[in-house]
Formats: sequence, structure tokens, C-alpha cells
Amino acid sequence: MNKDQVKGTIKQAAGKVQQTTGKVLGSHEQQVKGIKKQVEGEAQKAVGDIKEVVKDAVSK
Repeated sequence: MNKDQVKGTIKQAAGKVQQTTGKVLGSHEQQVKGIKKQVEGEAQKAVGDIKEVVKDAVSK
């Protein structure tokens, strides 16, 4: 697991918390920000996943 995978996963979790908090508080803006953060986290994790696949392929 590399740093992009870890940071992406953390960002996804933080976004989910922000989205849920916005929902509880009735803040559409916070919900949208949370969703945006989740998408950013997914993208960052995907980059990390690709790096791992490339690293594994190169080391074989």
C-alpha cells in the first residue's frame, strides 16, 4: 500500500463524514463538499492502485 492509496482512503472517509454531517444538519453545501471530497479520494486511491500495479509488474 502506498501513500496515495492511504491518503485517498482517508479522504474518502472524511468526505463521507462531511456528507453525513451535512445531511444531519440540513446543509446541502456540506453534503456537496463531502461528496466532492469522496470523489477526490477515490481518484487519489485509483492513482495509488495503478502505481502498485506498475510497481509489481516492474519488479517481476
